[in-house]
Amino acid sequence: MALLPALLLLLVPLAALAAAAVLLGLPSYDIPPGVNQPAKLRLVLAVLLGTAALGRILEKTGLCSQISFGRYVRQGRKLGLDPKLFIQDLQFNEVPVRVYQPKATSDGRRRGILFFHGGGWVFGSLDTYEKVCRYLSRESDSVVVSVQYRLAPEHKYPAAYEDCLNATQHFLHRLEHYGVDPARVTVCGDSAGGNLAAAVSQTLAGRSDFPKLRAQILLYPGLQALDFNLPSYHQNRGVPLLFRERAAFFALLYLNGDALHMQEVLEGSHIPPDMRVKYTKWVSPDNIPEKFKVRGVRPLRPTDFIAEVYETVKRFCEPNLCPLLAEDSVVQQLPESFILTCEYDVLRDDGLLYKKRLEDNGVRVTWYHLEDGFHGIISLYDYCGFSFPSGKRGLDSVVNFLKSL
Repeated sequence: MALLPALLLLLVPLAALAAAAVLLGLPSYDIPPGVNQPAKLRLVLAVLLGTAALGRILEKTGLCSQISFGRYVRQGRKLGLDPKLFIQDLQFNEVPVRVYQPKATSDGRRRGILFFHGGGWVFGSLDTYEKVCRYLSRESDSVVVSVQYRLAPEHKYPAAYEDCLNATQHFLHRLEHYGVDPARVTVCGDSAGGNLAAAVSQTLAGRSDFPKLRAQILLYPGLQALDFNLPSYHQNRGVPLLFRERAAFFALLYLNGDALHMQEVLEGSHIPPDMRVKYTKWVSPDNIPEKFKVRGVRPLRPTDFIAEVYETVKRFCEPNLCPLLAEDSVVQQLPESFILTCEYDVLRDDGLLYKKRLEDNGVRVTWYHLEDGFHGIISLYDYCGFSFPSGKRGLDSVVNFLKSL
């Protein structure tokens, strides 16, 4: 009988998840047996889908938007003081940032890390990634600057990119004030933040008016919106925490402020045939190692190009939005790179394709692959009392890379 309350606590959120998916048309989900901590992931997914369901109800009643409610719930509780860090909220070029500085004395100048959070350009905040940034600062003995860029759909592309670039440039011109070594500054981000880190790194490549970036760290980044039919998009289409349809939804929301033509984008009708041929050398299943196709590859069905759709999304071909499409002349100048991918993640192949592009252009790449990882696992390494060991391993791999710089 003592197990009954615990069993009920487990069944209630799962029942809510199933009811939300059926009654509100939320995405069906799939949790593969090889994923890290599947039972805990189901509970996290139950919370997120329950939040989405409640948010939709609140939006229909006119109380608040679904996105606003989702942002509020994701904020989490405020953390107390950290005995090992000085933490302050500032503005860099009118962009809100949070700076983490180790209290311990240092023999020399420290590393500097610009951190751009994930959340599909729609969610995420300084508070959401507080634990991750504290961990990076403490464990790598680095000054970390977490950037609160403007979010979509209120602020469309290129707002988030511009905020991250402006904050980075501000920091690069004031490194001495924060005791940071100009030769050891890194940009880092996860998911949408990885996209922003890659775009900022490309923009600063070859610039002589700023210190050269030492490295870029891209954690399961989204790097292109031309092809949502790569192997990982179908193998993991229903695996949390990022479904295939949601990947396209977030990209469209960032670009246009709405998700019109999402189905056409998923089918590939938004890219002209000649442009698709042009980018095949960079965005193609042929560039993905065969071992990542053993779970099956869905053959592409020919789709008709729809010019009207292309006109609404043609900026998808801009490298500041889709860094995988940058010219070789830019890629060749990029700094040493760290790329983390997860096996059970729709964005896995974006990371693999960029890894190949970097290596083909002579850029040194450290690659870390979480065989049991899923999208967003690093931000969940210590989530509401739950522990995802694979997320901790991923975070520690970042710390080890930073220490090697």
